[in-house]
Amino acid sequence: MMKLPKVLDLAAAISLHEAVLRNVQSAGGVRLDASDVEVLTLPCIQVLLAAKRDAKVWIDRPSDAFVCAFSDLGLDWNEGMSEVPECIAASATGPAAEAAAAGASASAPRSEAMAVATDLAVETDSSPGHLRILTIDDSKTMRDMLMLTLADAGFDVIQAVDGKEGVDLLERENVDVVITDINMPRMDGYEVVRQLRARPEHKTTPILVLTTESEVEKKNIARNAGATGWLVKPFDPERLVATVRKVAC
Repeated sequence: MMKLPKVLDLAAAISLHEAVLRNVQSAGGVRLDASDVEVLTLPCIQVLLAAKRDAKVWIDRPSDAFVCAFSDLGLDWNEGMSEVPECIAASATGPAAEAAAAGASASAPRSEAMAVATDLAVETDSSPGHLRILTIDDSKTMRDMLMLTLADAGFDVIQAVDGKEGVDLLERENVDVVITDINMPRMDGYEVVRQLRARPEHKTTPILVLTTESEVEKKNIARNAGATGWLVKPFDPERLVATVRKVAC
């Protein structure tokens, strides 16, 4: 069994992700002892959700802080968790688990932590009737977090790494909602909104701005350009999903 450290922050998300992958590859899954967890932040929650959806992670003895971190976002940490397979239950200890625990406890440098991977993300249902979302952001971490959150809500998600790529992509792709950052290379979010509103097919497409900016003046610029709404990073997954559903109606 892999014992989780007291603090599971952005830096720990990378180590946790890699540790889970190692155990999944070697043993088919991993049990996590969450009894010592005192701090659990959004990136680790989303990594855990993605892994748990694939029935590759089982959580034992969650601390009050662990449970509260999920419940504060309107999530049930235990939802959808399957019964622990005998092969996983029997391998509660050992070198692999100890190595994984050491990896998850290590604090990765901040720059490395900005590359949270999406290997654990499940496939989304792209059948007719499901909302299709375009996310535009030059931060890989933010794209990954958006992918995990939106895919978990059942949306079909496509991504662009900057405004220029996003605008070009919409020449050949149809989407129901666009979520864009503001500060990006080549083309910022304001120009994304302006160019899309200039196209007849996107006159009414909902465009949400998701950014670290919070100044009223910048919100007004986005509103005047034609943005539908404004959300500030770091985002609340529940609120983001609810907003997407609301504007897409």
